[in-house]
Amino acid sequence: MPLTDKQIKNLKPGIRPDKSETNKPYKVSDSHGLYIEVPLKGSKRWRYKFYFEGTERKLSLGTYPKISLKEARQKRDDIRKKIDAGIDPSYERRKKRLNASVSGNTYEEVAREWHARNKANWTKKYADLTLSRLEQNAFPWIGDRQIDKITAPELLTVIKRVFDRGAIETAHRIRRLSNTIFKFAIANGMTETNPAAALEGAFPTQKVKHHSAVTEPKKVAELLRAIDGYSGHFATRCALKLSALVMNRPINIRAAEWGDIDLENSVWRIHMGRMKSRRTHIIPLSRQALEILEEIRPLTGEGKYVFPCMRSKARPMSENTICAALRRMGFSGEEMSAHGFRGMASTLLHEKGYNSDWVERQLAHIDSSTRSAYNHAQHLDDRAKMLQEWADYLDELRINF
Repeated sequence: MPLTDKQIKNLKPGIRPDKSETNKPYKVSDSHGLYIEVPLKGSKRWRYKFYFEGTERKLSLGTYPKISLKEARQKRDDIRKKIDAGIDPSYERRKKRLNASVSGNTYEEVAREWHARNKANWTKKYADLTLSRLEQNAFPWIGDRQIDKITAPELLTVIKRVFDRGAIETAHRIRRLSNTIFKFAIANGMTETNPAAALEGAFPTQKVKHHSAVTEPKKVAELLRAIDGYSGHFATRCALKLSALVMNRPINIRAAEWGDIDLENSVWRIHMGRMKSRRTHIIPLSRQALEILEEIRPLTGEGKYVFPCMRSKARPMSENTICAALRRMGFSGEEMSAHGFRGMASTLLHEKGYNSDWVERQLAHIDSSTRSAYNHAQHLDDRAKMLQEWADYLDELRINF
């Protein structure tokens, strides 16, 4: 019987499909020589067993789930066609690898060199994610191709594979990453053409998903009162209250560190390594924000994190905690999200006529065209005044609306 995705996902190391235990890797057949190997450690791997001129051969087709069941079968069928045409797939693959190693400058080699030269300018998370995207979506198909031999139709086929599985934004990212990699290759004399540039606009873009946010003053007042009455974990309530005041991203709220907060000078500095913008971000703390931090300090002040995980103080609050609390208070995902506190503040502050530069700076929305015009301290006094007035406004809504 051919395998199904569900069966493959349920395959466990050391436990065969018949529930018997083993201390060795085992394999499970699909059809026509295709099987999946389940090691004791690491990823499941697709293999294809075939015969060429009476001799048994095996080829690795990649790891699961990077290579899906459908893709593995397609690779198997492509190899079978070559066998039927009298071509030895094993020899062809060895020859391909030999040619690539002799001449150098394969897509994967160039991409990894570009990545190595630039990763110092990125956060570790972004650097790891960028390389992972290429490893999963590009290297398996064109990684061993000479970069100066790759054509636009060939690259299109690779990106279309990603697009067709529904990963629209990832497909666009692979196109943009490839565009940058080919520019790097051109600048370093490795190729003269950029096929990725020719693919701009080849795929429809995904509609931007905006984070849901409460922006009507009446609903904001209801949200604030709901937070005040939240009966869950105390640290979660404090994190919710602080989220409404400081306009920070959820990751910066839940991973806030006591070492970054200067209560005496009413300032919170998030250092560049933990910021999406790779720039130190300064948050002036309002009187209300300071009160929240003073309130929780006896509980968590001896540790690293202001809002530690409930199970371990060595880790920050989990990613879903704020959203789960909002749902518990009766706010649906379409109505309010953890990111929504930023949208709530931005919308209402702009409506109240505050300087857009102050608001955008407080949101850490500094693009490349304006970044050089700022230093860490610019507009700090203005932003401190704005955030204090924002906190006072929220108090008025909470009490009077």
